[in-house]
Amino acid sequence: MFHAEIGRGLVVLVGVWQNDTDDDAKFIASKIANLRIFEDHSSKFSKSAKDIRAEIMVVPQFTLFSRVYKNGRRPEFVEYADKDKAIKLLDRFIEALKEQELTVQTGVFGAHMQIELTNDGPVTIVVSTDKWEPIIVRKS
Repeated sequence: MFHAEIGRGLVVLVGVWQNDTDDDAKFIASKIANLRIFEDHSSKFSKSAKDIRAEIMVVPQFTLFSRVYKNGRRPEFVEYADKDKAIKLLDRFIEALKEQELTVQTGVFGAHMQIELTNDGPVTIVVSTDKWEPIIVRKS
């Protein structure tokens, strides 16, 4: 059984889209490493993952590209990259994070994973090189 864990840092769910490139992987890694999303002594977001020497858990997650249509109840997975491309770009993304001098752990591509997460704060951020439009699901 595979086991990976990190200390203070980020859990990054990574989906690779069919049109993503090496440049996208490098850009996203740099953006994640340098986003000022960690609090300083005044509780303001002013520190980056690099500033605090955060650890990063990278979890491959092709289901980020699922779509649920109005007339359907089963998600469709139509826009994610094929396996070979996804693995190549995921590896490039991880390499780019390490080039930012961050400690990186990873999940296993294509594996059924059980993830335990202690979320320290109400922050979830989508980082993309493409326009991203969230779909809001409301309970009625």
